[in-house]
Amino acid sequence: MCQKEFKVSLIQTDLFWEDAEKNRIEIGNKISLLPKDTDIIVLPEMFTTGFSMNVSKLAEQFKGDTFYWLKNTAKERNCLIIGSIIVEENNNYYNRLIAMLPDGNYHYYDKRHLFRMGNEHKNYSGGLKRLILDYKGWRICPLICYDLRFPVWSRNNNDYDILIYIANWPKSRSYVWKQLLIARALENQAYVVGVNRIGKDEENIFYSGESMLIDAKGQIINDVEANKNTEITLNISYSDLEKFRNKFPVSLDADNFKIL
Repeated sequence: MCQKEFKVSLIQTDLFWEDAEKNRIEIGNKISLLPKDTDIIVLPEMFTTGFSMNVSKLAEQFKGDTFYWLKNTAKERNCLIIGSIIVEENNNYYNRLIAMLPDGNYHYYDKRHLFRMGNEHKNYSGGLKRLILDYKGWRICPLICYDLRFPVWSRNNNDYDILIYIANWPKSRSYVWKQLLIARALENQAYVVGVNRIGKDEENIFYSGESMLIDAKGQIINDVEANKNTEITLNISYSDLEKFRNKFPVSLDADNFKIL
């Protein structure tokens, strides 16, 4: 049974460079300001460290401090929480998204497309499987940053309702960020959530945030002010989504393909 109205909370924030404890405390304070009845909280990519290639120093074991922080926070807030961290597993490093449920169960997704212009592909191993999870009857597909540029990987095969991108997306390419988020909503007839960090990191890269929530028609429900620390909660409607898909069923004419 699908919960018809769904509350989505976006946290757009600056990050302390390579300081997991400070980031957990700061983000925890921001989470405390959100409405008690939010259904999902979306955090930026690598929310404990920033987009660092210093993997041997920063990587956590999967079930490490941040995993249990997410577990405790999701339970306390009674909601789903999504964000990515640096994980070491079997001598490999992953930019791993964790989707933590309030009952302590969890799912994870390892970033598929590694940002070679930032040498991510030299320091991390890429994931092989996409994640789609069901929460309160909503089917959710969470992806990470550079994945946004690859529409085949993001393709909705009638298997999700919400597409989420968490990011450390530089200000210099903010126009691309906004246009691609809208494009992914239009072509996949799904709600799209984009959560990006703000501030400047130790690599002297600036981030403007410009997080947003977009409906299945490509209309921006809300775009967060650039360069501003913001916690915002927005409502989305399953009946609105269903009505639009039934009226304009473009998926019936979609091309079939397989990812090799």
